This record gives sequence, structure tokens and C-alpha cells, in this order.
Amino acid sequence: MSRWIAVAAVVAAVGTSACSTDQPAVCDSFAAVQHSIDQIRNANVGENGLSQLRADLAQFKDNLTQLHADAKTQFAAEIQAVQAAATQVSASITTARATPDAASLAAVRAPVTALQSSVQNLGAALSGTC
Repeated sequence: MSRWIAVAAVVAAVGTSACSTDQPAVCDSFAAVQHSIDQIRNANVGENGLSQLRADLAQFKDNLTQLHADAKTQFAAEIQAVQAAATQVSASITTARATPDAASLAAVRAPVTALQSSVQNLGAALSGTC
């Protein structure tokens, strides 16, 4: 009977250690940012899609704020570049909402692409951490 108890204790210890991660909180925060950028990148930028894109961008900014808090100053330059790109996306959405014609709707794509690129640069900076 004591043999089974010992085996159960070993299995429980291995199971517990397999569930824990040694990654810092910044990695989870970056995963949330990546998920948000995927939502933004896949958004349908039409008249009705601007509202969803705006909501996705708000969620992205919340996730970026959390990442900034978790990273502290370690990745400040990269995070600031992402914030600047997000501001450009926000401005293009505002323009497209004010004048929802083909040109303004198409103009949303370039800042979204720049935002995606800045998130990729941030990911490269985080690659040694996560």
C-alpha cells in the first residue's frame, strides 16, 4: 500500500510541475496582444466593420497597457512604437467613420499593416524572454 502512495505522490508532483510555467507575466500579456492584432488584421473594413474594428482596437490598447505594466521599462521603446502605430490606426478609423467612402476605408489598411509590423518587432524583442 505504501508503494502506491509513493507512486501517487510522484505522479502528483510531476503533474503539478507540468502545469506550472516559468514564463514571466509579460509573455501572457504579449500573447493577448498577438490575439488582439489577429482580430484587427482579420477585420472586415467596411462601413459596418469599422465599429468592430474600433472595438478590437480598444481591446488591443487594453492588452498593450497590461503588457507595458508587466514589461515595466524593459521593452519600452518597442511598446512605444506599437502605441504610436495604434494611434495611427485609430486616426484612420476616425477618418473612415467620418467619410465612409472607398478611399477612406481602403486607407485603414496601411496603418493596420504598420501596427502588425510593430507588434512583430516587439515579438522579436521578446523572443529571448518568452
